[in-house]
This record gives sequence, structure tokens and C-alpha cells, in this order.
Amino acid sequence: MNGRADDTKFDPKRPYNDLQRLPPKASLETRRVLKRCVSARTAVAELRIAGQSIPDQTVLINTIPLLEARASSEVENIVTTNDALFREASLGGGEADAATKEALRYRGALYHGFQSLADRPLSTRTAIDVCSAIKGVDMQVRRTPGTALLNAATGDIVYTPPAGEDNLDALLTNWAEFANGEDDLDPLVRMAALHYQFEAIHPFTDGNGRTGRILNILVLIQAGLLDSPTLYLSRYILATRSDYYRHLQGVTIRGAWEDWIDYMIHGVEVTAKWTNAKISAMRRLIDETSRHVRSTAPKTYSHELVQLIFRQPYCRIANLVEHGIGGREAASKYLRALVAAGVLTEEKLGRDKVFTHRKYLDLLLSDHHDFAPYP
Repeated sequence: MNGRADDTKFDPKRPYNDLQRLPPKASLETRRVLKRCVSARTAVAELRIAGQSIPDQTVLINTIPLLEARASSEVENIVTTNDALFREASLGGGEADAATKEALRYRGALYHGFQSLADRPLSTRTAIDVCSAIKGVDMQVRRTPGTALLNAATGDIVYTPPAGEDNLDALLTNWAEFANGEDDLDPLVRMAALHYQFEAIHPFTDGNGRTGRILNILVLIQAGLLDSPTLYLSRYILATRSDYYRHLQGVTIRGAWEDWIDYMIHGVEVTAKWTNAKISAMRRLIDETSRHVRSTAPKTYSHELVQLIFRQPYCRIANLVEHGIGGREAASKYLRALVAAGVLTEEKLGRDKVFTHRKYLDLLLSDHHDFAPYP
């Protein structure tokens, strides 16, 4: 498994035009890898079931992808806070800083890619659309040599992507064909191989890492392992960033496919278990909040109101009006009743009042999955 399949000496300062097509000559499904797949597939199946247990799927779509967006952006040193991200996602207004706006575009790109699978399988067009959505401009496959990648600590060149218009087109065509292969390769193994290949091709002038991490999730959705983009895989990659880059480089320099694939599939398993626990905690809090509001503010309770404050943990009176929960006077009354019940907190934001579901935000943004019960 270790050792390059050819005798070409890798030179990080020269375009890597010797990048092998997929599948590589080395075996991808070794005994070690297949053993890792068994436990990871179980964890992903349990995550899928957990996701189905949330009655309002919008709650999931509005939360887990935001966490994924923040972590994936931070891998590229685009740093925002979860509070800033959730506030801007809920309230809008366009006053967020550049990093927050870019992370929000990532969530939009993830959802756009997810929706596109209903119309076409994974393709070069998918990657272009995803990268364009991330960057907020029309991105195309580069026609110039790629920017050399540097070691952040030393500044040394560690990799120069392939160059040449025809070469890049051929590599991406091969990538798409492998993504839609009809062989019996395990989807988790396919995802790991595709991710290495996409990052090695480095087809865009910017946004390749984030595009590749969105494509990871889309591969698993297309394969039927997930129903929606609820795998928070970038959390694992961010926590093990040095290992992530080391294993990518290991494939390039030594052909260390087994180590790379094992690393990625282990990440899927760890992430699926963590996300499953988070979704289960979200479901418990939804149930607990419904029970608490029914008992403390029965005239205020409605299923639609409780669902809304989980879809939008930062909420305005206008949001209730827009969702048909009540006119402005009634909506104001409902939100203040939730403040009195200890569910929401109220603050002034400019001329407007914002009601924050702090208990829910604390649960989402914590590495743990517990919350204090309502008094």
C-alpha cells in the first residue's frame, strides 16, 4: 500500500502532472480499511435515523450545516464566531463581517449542492457551482498554473497542482466518472479517494478545500448513506488539521492510500457519533421546551411557535408575523410570554427587539450534549 506506483521523483516545486487517474493502482479496500468501514457505516446509519427523528427538517438544515460552514472555513483560516454566524443567519441585515458572510455562503453552497443532486449526479459542473456559491463570484476551472501550496510554519513549497487546460479537463472528467462508478466500492472509500483527488487537482484559483469538503457530504448523500447534509465532518478535520494535511501529502509522496482512507473513514465515524448525539440532544430540548411552554404559558403554546424558535434561535416579532403565527401585537405578546417563561431572552438591536433562544444556542455551540432543565 505504501510506495508510489511509479518511479517518478516528486518535486513539490513543479506542477504535479504525474497525478494518477482514479482508481489508483494501489488497492483501496484493504483489510484494515474494510474493518474501519463496518463501524463507520453503522455510525452513519444511526445518524441518518437520528436526523429523521426531528419533526421539522428545517431545524436540521438551519443548524448542522452552519456548524459545518464555520469549521470548514476555519480550516482555511477564515474565522468567525458561532454567535455571529447564527445571528446573521437568523436576522440578516448584511452588517456581518467578511468572514461571517463567507461562512454563510458556504452553507448556501452546501444546500445548493444538495438540491442539485435531484437534477444531476456529481459532476465538474457541481464543483464549479459549489465553488462559485462559496466565493460569491462566477468561478471556472483555472486555465493557468495553480498557486503553489506552502507550509504555514516554514513557508516552503509543499505542492504545486497540475497545470494545462487539457490535463485539468481530463483529470476532472476522470474524477466525475469515478464519483459515479457502478462498481461495488464502499461509498466511504470512494469519498476518501475522491477528496484526495479533488484536492490534488486543485481546479480553482481559490476555494478548493471548502469545495472539496462539501463534495464529501454530497458523495455520501448521492450514495444514499445520508438523507440531507447533516454530517459535521469539518469539525474532525479542523481538530486534526495537521494530520489531514500530512495524510494528503502522504498519498502524493509515498502512495500512502491506506493511511489516508483510514484517517478519513475514522473521521466519518467520529463525526457521525458526535452529530448523532447532538441531534438527539436537540430533539430532547425540543420536547422539553414544548412541555415547559404548555405548562407555564398554555395560552401562548403552539407547535408552530416552538418550531420557529428552533429554526431561528434569534427571532424578531416580524418573523412570527411572516410565518402566520399572529399579527404584530399577538406576536409581541407570545414572545414576551416566552421570555417570562425563561425560554427566550430579550435585547435591543438598533430600533428593533431581538429574542434569543440562548439555551438552544448554548447546546448547539457546546462540544457537549447536555442542557439544564427548565425550572
